[in-house]
Amino acid sequence: KKMLRTTITENGAVRGIAASDPRITVYRGIPFAAPPVGHLRWRAPQPAYNWTGVRICDTFGPPSMQEVPGSNPGFYTREFYVAPDTPMSEDCLYLNVWTPAMTEGEKLPVMVWIFGGGMNVGYTSEMEFDGERIARRGIVLVSVNYRLNAFGFLAHPQLTREGHEHGEPGTNFGLLDQQAGLRWVQKNIQYFGGDPNNVTLFGQSAGGRCVWMHIAAPEEKGLFHRAILQSAGMGGGITRYPSLNCSEEAGKQFFIHLGVQTVEEARALPAEKIRDKALTFNAYRWGPVIDEVYLIEEPLSAVTSGRANNVDLLMGSTLRDPDGFRMGDHVNDFKMRSKKVYGADWEEFLRLAMIQTSAQLESYYESPAFSTFEIGNAYAAAQWVAHGRHPAYLYRFGPEIPGDHAGAFHSSDLWFVFETLAKCWRPFTGKHYDLARKMCNYWTNFAKTGNPNGLDHDGSPMPQWQACDKNGYHVMCFGDVITSDDRPVDDLMRFELERLKRGAASGKNGGCG
Repeated sequence: KKMLRTTITENGAVRGIAASDPRITVYRGIPFAAPPVGHLRWRAPQPAYNWTGVRICDTFGPPSMQEVPGSNPGFYTREFYVAPDTPMSEDCLYLNVWTPAMTEGEKLPVMVWIFGGGMNVGYTSEMEFDGERIARRGIVLVSVNYRLNAFGFLAHPQLTREGHEHGEPGTNFGLLDQQAGLRWVQKNIQYFGGDPNNVTLFGQSAGGRCVWMHIAAPEEKGLFHRAILQSAGMGGGITRYPSLNCSEEAGKQFFIHLGVQTVEEARALPAEKIRDKALTFNAYRWGPVIDEVYLIEEPLSAVTSGRANNVDLLMGSTLRDPDGFRMGDHVNDFKMRSKKVYGADWEEFLRLAMIQTSAQLESYYESPAFSTFEIGNAYAAAQWVAHGRHPAYLYRFGPEIPGDHAGAFHSSDLWFVFETLAKCWRPFTGKHYDLARKMCNYWTNFAKTGNPNGLDHDGSPMPQWQACDKNGYHVMCFGDVITSDDRPVDDLMRFELERLKRGAASGKNGGCG
């Protein structure tokens, strides 16, 4: 049989191309919404326009407006942002599909990818996001672009009023773009051989935080059935998002920064000016807003209350994920930061952690147990179990990463999950390729059935990954070898979980923090 190189969508016919593996077809740059330009700037995504004939989908859509990738020297410029000449555009609402299907209606599991980048940068055509290796495992993979920074997350009283008039939210446009991508999947993925009733939403860093938003958004129930959250920061201050009032005030200040008074004047400005002004607007960090229309409450609050959409969960972090404690190199800096975070609870934390000396404090500071990412994941899993929800699986990523002394840095897992190590500059060896193959197996097994366990390429069973339960939490440790770290819910963990629970209760409606 021939591969499914031509198919249809609700807007018209599309033709893909053979991936480097000819058993996979990739469709690049399929429009899933109307271009958000002109009067549609700062509007919820509108339906894509129809076309006649067959649209050739052989080129990725442009990145959304953002700082030129790699324009500033830095760690991630060398790692991922290696193509600064990639043209960007405000006309950016395109998605990509990799499929192994030979016919429509094969009902293959679907994975939908949301990239990270702090809600300010990032794009689907980054080289590490090549979906071919995932598709080879019998998955239809979709990657969705979305609006970023001021284009995706501006709030302003005029936009709020306008949104109400249109019966749609007046902010969170980037999240609504992702939602539009999920709705496109529900309507169209069957034509690419996918099953709309078996969709896994996954993302990393800011993309993982977006997945939490979709889990928390009531109107997204049924759009996806499983979720994978990589370094998504479900803990500490990372989960704090501003209220609508706070964001509207920031929006008013941004209009002053732009030199305009009305939305109409702002929409008349060139996209490049808005992008450049957003980069110099230091009073606000662009990102999701608790608007109480689309995003009713903090994800942490939704999980704690049991109001979150009930999906299968798989989540974890890397050993060197940034958090509130690992920003400095010295124990005194750690003391200062930990005191600030724990406040009146600091002495109780030291007692439960059995920390009496600076050396013990420094040792704990360096341990995986102290990662607020991991504590947040454990908390989410504990709440999931407590509310009798679908299974939750936890992992920790910490292999030796060659090429420098960065360790298992934030985002290093991307090369492994997508099994794209050969695209990286780092001198990966056989053990890294073995780990990547197994991690990609676990991720795609989870997408197929909700259980990551299964066989390796040679038919041998991979190490068993146990779901969390009420007696403890089980962490799959992806290192140079794969092991399991099983921990009871002890007094220290209860202390940490109770702190997060109090934080969830206080953060339901956002703030200005």
